[in-house]
Amino acid sequence: MAEKPSVLIIGGLGYIGRFLALHIQKNDLASELRIVDKMLPELAWLAPEFSEACSKEKFIQADASKEQSLPRIFDRANGKQWDYVFNCGGETRHSQEDEVYKVRSLALSVALGQESARRHVKAFVELSTGMIYKPDSQPSKETDKVKPWSKIAVFKLQAEEALAKIEGLNLIILRLANVYGEYETQTVSTAFCMARVYKSLGEDMKWLWTKDLSVNTVHVLDVSRALFDIADWYSVKGKPNWDPASMGKVPIFNIVDEGQTTQGTIADMVSQIFGIKTGFQGQLVSTFARLNLASVVDDINDDVLGPWADLLEDAGITRPGPLTPFMEAELLRDTALSMDGSRLKKVVGFTYTRPTLTKESAQEMIDSYIRIGWWPVEAE
Repeated sequence: MAEKPSVLIIGGLGYIGRFLALHIQKNDLASELRIVDKMLPELAWLAPEFSEACSKEKFIQADASKEQSLPRIFDRANGKQWDYVFNCGGETRHSQEDEVYKVRSLALSVALGQESARRHVKAFVELSTGMIYKPDSQPSKETDKVKPWSKIAVFKLQAEEALAKIEGLNLIILRLANVYGEYETQTVSTAFCMARVYKSLGEDMKWLWTKDLSVNTVHVLDVSRALFDIADWYSVKGKPNWDPASMGKVPIFNIVDEGQTTQGTIADMVSQIFGIKTGFQGQLVSTFARLNLASVVDDINDDVLGPWADLLEDAGITRPGPLTPFMEAELLRDTALSMDGSRLKKVVGFTYTRPTLTKESAQEMIDSYIRIGWWPVEAE
């Protein structure tokens, strides 16, 4: 491609979408960038560094799962088609009704895929999740068995399968580990919020299951780089570069760092940063929890949500952000998220700038929460 690609990001105000937009804007990678989201930028908790990448000039508010929105989303002033379309949209909340995921995730992916095929988009990148793999003792490769273990993953797999059937769609599927980084509010951040509560209560923080349980991670800056690099690889270096016999008709890549992050990794980090004792519940408690997970999670949430609200109030935070210690039962299962990321390195030549989750990266996250006014800083 002689000129820079034009880029359309669906769900561009979501966590990954905004970092992808920032990566493209900072490195001047696109001839034109458009961001689409159902939410308005004013309501998206955007930090100041995203103001240019997610500016009103680049933004369209629309629900991309609705067919009547598609012309407004896809049509360009110059009459050309988008080169790269990234689907970073879809429902990210856990434990919703099936219908919510059908409409907000599955229908969204299919509508975007069909429109992208009709318009001959050069690369359509679908974000999926590593939670679709059947947990195994070995890290899952892209060719391994699937057995989704969260509701989001069930519908992400259905989306993958539906997209693969669309004729003429230049599809790439990316399966992500737990994404973390500055301003993250859904995975690693939950442990930090809980640790802040336990520190304020003067209590030890104990995890269920074992320290060896895999909860693989990947930094959002590496995710945003990988997304763009993979689209480039597909459309520029191109289709001759992979063997359908070994990779299948649709290229699929795991995006996961090299650290093989476990619960023990995060427990050690929490202990160092917050100065509290961490550990793991014994077999007896874990066995009880396995049989009564919903009530155990309710008890944990009851224990931490009140003190968290008190911490925010004491810190003078009158408009609490999206951070919360609320624990989702789906994510507290005794289920390993363990992925093999070697294909991305081998086929695309991608290298990770944040190959492991470190104490420094964790501290960067907390510093970002303090900057934006979400974090109850301890009184001196």
